Amino acid sequence: MKISWKSVRSILEFTIVSICTLLFVVTAIWLCFSIFGSAHVGRSDFSEYWASGQLLRHHANPYARGAVLDLERSIGFSEKEALVMWNLPSALLLVLPLGFFGNPRVEHALWDLLIIGSLIASVRMIWIMHGRPRTSSNILAYTFAPALMCVLTGQVSMFILLGLVVFFRLHSSRPLVAGVSLWLCMLKPHLFLPFGLVLLAWIIATRNYKVLAGAVSALAVSTSIALFFDPLVLKHYIQIAHTPSQTQKMMVIPCISVMLRKFIPLHSIWIQWVPPAIACLWALRYFRRHRENWNWLEHGSLLMLVSVLAAPYTWFPDQAIVIPALLHAAYKTRARFLLVILVLTSAIIEVGVVRDDAIHSFHWIWTTPVWLIWYLYATRQRPLVDGDDSLVALDGSPTVAAIG
Repeated sequence: MKISWKSVRSILEFTIVSICTLLFVVTAIWLCFSIFGSAHVGRSDFSEYWASGQLLRHHANPYARGAVLDLERSIGFSEKEALVMWNLPSALLLVLPLGFFGNPRVEHALWDLLIIGSLIASVRMIWIMHGRPRTSSNILAYTFAPALMCVLTGQVSMFILLGLVVFFRLHSSRPLVAGVSLWLCMLKPHLFLPFGLVLLAWIIATRNYKVLAGAVSALAVSTSIALFFDPLVLKHYIQIAHTPSQTQKMMVIPCISVMLRKFIPLHSIWIQWVPPAIACLWALRYFRRHRENWNWLEHGSLLMLVSVLAAPYTWFPDQAIVIPALLHAAYKTRARFLLVILVLTSAIIEVGVVRDDAIHSFHWIWTTPVWLIWYLYATRQRPLVDGDDSLVALDGSPTVAAIG
């Protein structure tokens, strides 16, 4: 029996919408339990941010394991070792407000709402920068597995995503503000090594020093505030960075750089910096080749994917910062089956990581390469014609309605 392309399109549309809707409903239910259930407060990464904010507010060491553990246990944390912030002292400004309130449940709810708001604002800005296409591809971002894990675990990676997207949007019109937004990216600077190197080269090449001034000013102000509350905060950070806990030493981090260190007999930490070094060399060459027509939204997307892939270490929720790249490719591709592949991959991951220990397994090392491969393939498809708001079926013919 002959199957028409219209039937195939309908099946693909139904598949995408059904999976995305199911993921959204499950996440919404889980999130409600997270916000309104007191037992969950101490079981997410929010506990470490809350404890550090409390300590800093009272001019104590925000990296002190003993004090952090005592505070975490007071809100339901049950592990033997403290979950301590490894972020730079400049990042403490983000958690400092958590030290001024007395109700952890309320603060946890507000924290989750800020994370969700950052995701919504980021996706909307990406959509606007692409000319407000009439497509529902944005739902791919809202149900992207790393983004959902970010929301459910209370991770700061969603704030990093917001800072990155603000830079993409304002780097030409309001460079100083764009530079300040990069402070959010510096919450986890190791995710931006090739990206940051090219950014510095771009600033020098275009003489756009307002971006640099904004970033340096934000870093200086946030660090100064941390020093005001804890004059020895730099020393305390260095101590915690050089003395990882036993749990951290044994924890499996599913990324290429850590895998090299684990499985190469030398067991030396410098091996983790080989992939970032190679990626930085590639990034400089890539920038040199595209310098004359450099576009942060387009070229920066690929650069960000490579930066995350080659990072010296990265947690699974950190992969949420590749959302601008995936949406950029989703808006450009005319092949509907590629969107189905992305949705199915995200769904498989989401089902897998619901187990508490699944997120710390080398089984998930394939995710970052998959996002890069999918992006490269999708952006090599025939792009949408300007003004064409419809998506296209497998045979390349235009569809009547957009996805989902």
